[in-house]
Amino acid sequence: MKAMIKPILIHPDPRLKKICASVPDLNDDLRRLADDMLETMYDAPGIGLAAPQVGVLERLIVMDCVKEGTPEPMVMFNPEVLSSSEDLNVYEEGCLSIPEQFAEVTRPAEVRVGWIDQDGNPQERDFDGLWATCVQHEIDHLNGKLFIDYLGPMKRQMITRKSQKMKRELARG
Repeated sequence: MKAMIKPILIHPDPRLKKICASVPDLNDDLRRLADDMLETMYDAPGIGLAAPQVGVLERLIVMDCVKEGTPEPMVMFNPEVLSSSEDLNVYEEGCLSIPEQFAEVTRPAEVRVGWIDQDGNPQERDFDGLWATCVQHEIDHLNGKLFIDYLGPMKRQMITRKSQKMKRELARG
């Protein structure tokens, strides 16, 4: 079955602020959702996508931070940060749910993440650089947190207003 592109929720949407439920058992519907999410992410284009961004409140993220060369798609069910470095990194982050808005966010430079893969096997891996930023950004989505939540209130309000305006324009078609 061919993967389908899903509509991405645009902030502000109450579903983007909800804490997602753990995935109790992997099944074909969830695997298909992961494939759809990868297709949606590549189409957008983006480097990460969390299930709540397509309206599904379950702990599932997909990502691929390879900009050139062979893609490295990753699917993570119930991902969690197991440890993080004291060293910090600042990256200019964006979000497919907050189109065309970017801001610098400070996060741990390196993280160890545990998750369940598409075959139901537990995995653990260390991430650094853009991968570390991306995996933390996507896991935040599962906890109802957006990158703008790291910003000061003025900047956050400005981005939210721009996002609301874009959402209205999209709704008009």
